[in-house]
Amino acid sequence: MTDSSINHLLNRITQCTRCQSQLTHEPRPVVRVSQSSRILVIGQAPGRKVHASGIPWDDASGDRLRDWLGVNTNQFYDPTLFAIMPMGFCYPGTGPNGDYPPMKVCAPLWHPPLLNCMPDIELTLLIGQYAMKHYLPENKRKLTETVRNYHLFQPDFFVLPHPSPRNNIWQKKNPWFIEQVLPQLKTLVRQIL
Repeated sequence: MTDSSINHLLNRITQCTRCQSQLTHEPRPVVRVSQSSRILVIGQAPGRKVHASGIPWDDASGDRLRDWLGVNTNQFYDPTLFAIMPMGFCYPGTGPNGDYPPMKVCAPLWHPPLLNCMPDIELTLLIGQYAMKHYLPENKRKLTETVRNYHLFQPDFFVLPHPSPRNNIWQKKNPWFIEQVLPQLKTLVRQIL
């Protein structure tokens, strides 16, 4: 695929209004990919701050994710290194218990053509339960057990909990994540970059 065809696809995505009737705000799809991307980040959906800025992972969750990966902001936002493709491309809105789930139409509609644009992906990060359920449909483990058994999904995927500050309690209850999983992730990312 050529750069012009990728740009055409990204233009179609950024103009997508498929979910407009289900949103309380204007759609603003957030995605970044390049034909030469090496690591693919598949998260949930943009939050309110990312919706406002249009920059993926431009919030406290993104700061923590970059720390988990052992990369700086310049590396993370270099599309030749990292592609960023959420399950839902637009901010879904906030409910009483946090953000609503990602819109279900985005991944089936846009992920296949985007994946076809990125032949050099060496590592795909599945962040949070929505990405895991979509890309690991045979996995019946709960999130904690899925992350604890991260090695079972390699080399295709590296599974991670969402890096939201809301998950601080989860991290405190599961110190093995920081002690065992994150060093493996950082080593893998260093090798690829």
